[in-house]
Parts: sequence; structure tokens; C-alpha cells
Amino acid sequence: MPRARLVAVGSALPERRLTNADLAKMVDTTDEWITTRTGIRERRIVDPGQRCSDLAEAAARACLEKAGTKAVDVDGIIVATITGDQLMPSVANLVQHRLGAVNAWGFDLLNACNGFVAALSTATCFIESGRAKRILVIGADVMSAIIDYEDRNTCILFGDGAGAVLVEAGDSQGHGVHGFELHSDGGGAAELALPGSGTVPHDAKAAVFQNGRVVFSHAVRRMAEVAESCVAGLGLTGADVDLIIPHQANIRIIEATAERLKVPMERVVVNIDRVGNTTAATIPLALAQADADGRLHEGTRILLVAFGGGFTWGACYLTWGR
Repeated sequence: MPRARLVAVGSALPERRLTNADLAKMVDTTDEWITTRTGIRERRIVDPGQRCSDLAEAAARACLEKAGTKAVDVDGIIVATITGDQLMPSVANLVQHRLGAVNAWGFDLLNACNGFVAALSTATCFIESGRAKRILVIGADVMSAIIDYEDRNTCILFGDGAGAVLVEAGDSQGHGVHGFELHSDGGGAAELALPGSGTVPHDAKAAVFQNGRVVFSHAVRRMAEVAESCVAGLGLTGADVDLIIPHQANIRIIEATAERLKVPMERVVVNIDRVGNTTAATIPLALAQADADGRLHEGTRILLVAFGGGFTWGACYLTWGR
């Protein structure tokens, strides 16, 4: 059985920065309040007319260039997002056309902040079954489109961005995805939601609602649990992890996950201070940051872990490269 290996990563961020000082002029908050509670100092926001598909395309192109792979050689495109340009067509279809990936199928996967882990797990199943040899997995969200900038509980957290990885079929004994674990609990649906975004009638415009205390307590527990369980299920420990690349929601959640695995923060990739919570894009953006910092090498042992609305959470253990 072939192993799904991650061989390249690309990213795309809007130019415009929204700092904590900027937000302090919009809502009742301060730079100190935001930084101490979340670890965020600034986030990127799209310009008017810039869409999720634009960021996803740019990240995909950067990824393919690094991989030395042509778009026509891609078999599939999976985009994790909750902020697609439209309900249909999917962002994946738009990206497929713009790239000229004429041999690729494509679809979007909606799983909130756990979207990239879920999409990567899906791509892994395609690769392992022999149904595909190369899949672009993209995490992209334009959260500024669904944020109420008068609600300080949410507007301080989120930003826009996209990241993409190329997943290839490789030798069963080589680098690649060694295991993953996914969970869901719909009992938490009301605590982190996007009311008015579907067919359920709602008076207000679609904007993210979050019960911060409840979500924080679940995220701290679930991310730590699934990280430990995924690694232990492979007969490994935190000592077998070179880099933890967690969903970037809150620095305190990230620290709790690392502590559970007894992994020092020097081995955790953190970029929440510069880009905020970009939902499905956080993990591939952090992967791209690790690559830019020279922390990704052939065989680097990586643990991805995320928690998001739904509730949904998951983890994936892999070794990087061809």
C-alpha cells in the first residue's frame, strides 16, 4: 500500500495588516488585553474584491512551484474552507480551472478549524487506496467576510489566509503520513456557529458566534487528548515529535497541548501573533512558516493537531518529504 507523503508547501497572505491598535479604535479593547489572552498582535485582512479562491490559487501555485510539479499532473484538489466565494461552485473547482489542472477532480470540505487535518486525512485515504497519486490539499479562509467587527469576542481573533501542500504517493516504508485520528461531537454545535449561513431562518446577517469560555475549555482538553492519543496509538511519545504544528486559535491552548506531550515550546510552530486564527488555513500557514525558517527537512517528524466548531477535532502524525 502506498504511503501519502507531504512534499511541498506554499502559502498566501493578504498585504493588509489589522493590528491590535487598529481594533482598539473599533471596539472596547486594548493591545495588552488581546495579547495576554490570545497571543495575537496582528492579523491579515483581504482587500475589497479579494476572495478565498484568490488566496487558495496563490498558495497552490507556490506549492506546485516548490514541488517542481505541473498542474496537469495533479489528480485531485481538496479545499478546506468555511468561507468559499459561493455555495457553488466550490473553491476547489475554481482553483482547478485557474491552475489548468485539467486532469484533477476537486471538492471543498467544510470542517471549520479542523478542516485541514480532515482534508489531509481524506487525501491520505485516496492515496493509500491507489485512487490518486498527487493531491493538492489547501486550507483557505477569508474570515473577515463573516466577522462582526462590533463584537470584540470574535473580531480580535480571526484573520485571512491560505496554505497548500502537495500530497504524493510514495513507498510504503518511506516518509509520509503514519497515522491520523478524527473526532466529532455535535453536542457543541450551538457554542461555535455561523448562524444565518444556511437554510435555517435567521434575522441577522451571517456572522460567527462563539461562546468563548466553553470553546476554550473544550479546545484545551480535546487538542491535548487527541495529540497524545494519536502519538500513543503509533507506539510513540512526545520524544518522537520534532515539531508540533497546532491550529493557531489561542497561545494558551497551544501551550497546554505541548505540555501534555512534554514537548518544549521550542519544538512548537507558532505564528498566531502575526496572522491570528485563519481557521482552515492555520496549519498549512504554520507549515509554510516552518519551511521558511529552515525547520522542515527530509524526515522531520511532525504532529498536526486541531480543534474547531462542530465540535470537531483531530491529529495527524507524519514524516516530511519524499
